[in-house]
Amino acid sequence: MAVISVRVPDELKEKMKKYDINWSEEIRRFIATRISEEEKKRTLEMMHELLAGGTPAKAGTAKRYVREDRDSN
Repeated sequence: MAVISVRVPDELKEKMKKYDINWSEEIRRFIATRISEEEKKRTLEMMHELLAGGTPAKAGTAKRYVREDRDSN
């Protein structure tokens, strides 16, 4: 496991000591959540780029496919 150091002002460190909170775990959880959000954002951007490059279907295409599927059964 890698180690990351974070500098905080002395005043903030004193406030942190007042509470029984596992700050290391809080920071790890925050980082994991933030990475997950960024990955979702990047995936969504990639999907938008892929969809923007495609050619739109002609009007009535979906209706025709549904009708063909229903009639084939």
